[in-house]
Amino acid sequence: MKNGVLQAENVVKRYGKKEVLHGVSLSIRPGRIYGLLGRNGAGKTTLLSILTAQNTLDSGSVTYDGENVWENQKALDEICFSRELSPMLLFGQNSIKAKEYLRAASLYYPHWDKDYADRLVSLFELDVKKPIYKLSKGMMSMVTIILALASRAPVTILDEPVAGLDVVAREQFYRLLLADYEQTRRTFIVSTHIIEEAAGVFEDIILIDKGRILEAGSCAEFVAQFHLVTGAEADVARACEGLTVVHEERLGRSVTVCARGDGERLRANTAGLDVDVEAVSLQKAFVCLTGGQKEGEA
Repeated sequence: MKNGVLQAENVVKRYGKKEVLHGVSLSIRPGRIYGLLGRNGAGKTTLLSILTAQNTLDSGSVTYDGENVWENQKALDEICFSRELSPMLLFGQNSIKAKEYLRAASLYYPHWDKDYADRLVSLFELDVKKPIYKLSKGMMSMVTIILALASRAPVTILDEPVAGLDVVAREQFYRLLLADYEQTRRTFIVSTHIIEEAAGVFEDIILIDKGRILEAGSCAEFVAQFHLVTGAEADVARACEGLTVVHEERLGRSVTVCARGDGERLRANTAGLDVDVEAVSLQKAFVCLTGGQKEGEA
């Protein structure tokens, strides 16, 4: 089993005249858990489909272990992209059964772990004899999770894996993900809108906005750069000198800003000032960076 780097360089993608990815460059290091974050329409699924050669690009390149992934089965054997099930599988009397779908996956992925897949089917109480279109949304999500985990692919990508799951099942998924990671040390990329629950799982984050990479790196180091500062406007302004204010909210005479910069400088600035300083969660940092205008602006 390989353990190479998945690399995108200056990837551009257009749909008609609209450019949706603008020169995206990215390096996915082996043995890490990545969180891919972005608003609806930011380009997450398009990027993932290009990284896994399920979609074409207009310019740039994608390589795995130094080899181009496009029409390269040797490279693609090492990558699994698990996403929402295709509508073609979901409707009509000819819809395949869950067991047939997983059997097809076992033939496609050379590292497939049948025993692990069977254990997951039992754990999730998945009725594999049902046609996929008769499964609940939650059980459809379970099918995509089983495919991803049992693929044992060195690079395993999950696009919104918990979208159809309740809170208990989501917790179960993240426990399974971490347990598998501890055992295999393979690379995971998880795209999700439910950021707060997943934040503790991510070692690295990739933040994409409007088809461009805003951030890529350590999740802990990224979050540590952000601080919520609350108080009178003049005091907050003095406290944030030398930092970058990325978001602002007002309530009466009080103002709360999300400031990005050196925590030591912020602590020095706030000496003697009547302000409150709070840590910022990954979700809050994401919202502040991508939320657009200050609160109250048109």
